[in-house]
Parts: sequence; C-alpha cells; structure tokens
Amino acid sequence: MKSLVARALFNSYSYSEYKKIVSDLLSEGKSTGNEQSLDLLNYSALNEARIKRLDKTITVFEHISTKLKTLKKEYIWLVIAEGWCGDAAQILPILNKMASESDKIKLKIIFRDANDDLMNQYLTNGGRAIPKLLVIDKEYGKVCSDWGPRPKGATDLIVNYKKQFGTINEEGKAQLQLWYLKDKGLSVQEEVVEMMFSIKECVCL
Repeated sequence: MKSLVARALFNSYSYSEYKKIVSDLLSEGKSTGNEQSLDLLNYSALNEARIKRLDKTITVFEHISTKLKTLKKEYIWLVIAEGWCGDAAQILPILNKMASESDKIKLKIIFRDANDDLMNQYLTNGGRAIPKLLVIDKEYGKVCSDWGPRPKGATDLIVNYKKQFGTINEEGKAQLQLWYLKDKGLSVQEEVVEMMFSIKECVCL
C-alpha cells in the first residue's frame, strides 16, 4: 500500500495544475479519463464553469478555519478525481479553500483512471466512486483515513432518489447540485474536520 501511495503522490498535481489539465483537454474536445463521450465532455465543460464559480464564492466557515489552524501534524490530502465528475467539481474547491487555511495541509490530486491500483483499495460499496479523499501522514507516507465520495446529506439524497425512481437521471443530478448549492460547503467542511481530529497515530494503515 505504501508503494501505491508513493507512486500516486509522484504522479499527483496541485489544484491549479489539475484545473489546467482539465481545461487543456476541453480545448481539444476531450474529457479526462479512459472513456470519451459527448456526455462526459459536456459534464466536463459544465464542471469547469462550476469550479470557477465556486473558487470565487466558497468560504471556509470561521469555526472550521479555527480548528484547521490547530492541527499539529503535517498531512497530504490526496484526492482521486476526474474532470467529468460533478461531485468532484463541487468538493475540490472546498477542499482547496480548507487546505489553504492551514500550513499543515498540502492538497494534491490524481486522476482515477490513471491510478486503478490505488482506487481499487478505496471502493465505495464495490464501486469506484469519486471524489475520494485520502489523508496521508506526511512524515510516514501512510494513509490515516479517507472520506468520500459525498457528504452524508448528498449521499442520502441519492439513495432515496434511487429507491423512488430506480436510477439517477438528469432530474436526480439537478437535485444533487441544488443540494450542494444550498449547503454552501458546510457539510464537507464539518465532516472532513471531524475526520481529521478523529485520527489517531496508531491507526495509520
């Protein structure tokens, strides 16, 4: 596992580098990942606009910022994502703003389809759901905890929608994006901070 993490970190990108890769591919009529389709291309373009908006509007709540500033150890937040993923577009700007609040956190991003071995260690109900945040102890290079692909409220919405309609159609996706809009990043911030302060050194894997 440690070698998988090291390899992923070697091939990781900063937040700005990640956005540039997605943007450059879009200019070529492509999306990130192994699969290419018009739908994924359209999702990628929508997500690029969404990230630009969230970069300007998302703020870190004061109680979250205060807690982040008290972190004692140094961590790397390694996020598995893809440019076409709507949840990643909603969550990455939040994590970026959170990481900027503490000199103990460094945010790095990798692409899911280019890191199958690591992704397969962090499946969600057997699926390769993203984004997935891996919290790495910088000193030891070990994954201490993970979070994702969605905050609980968003997960509950999707589960209930599937129960009612059997699938997540465009209406379901629209409801999910509306949930994120109303939540203003609070759930992600609170869940991730709670996870960070529940980490015990002895449980690093």
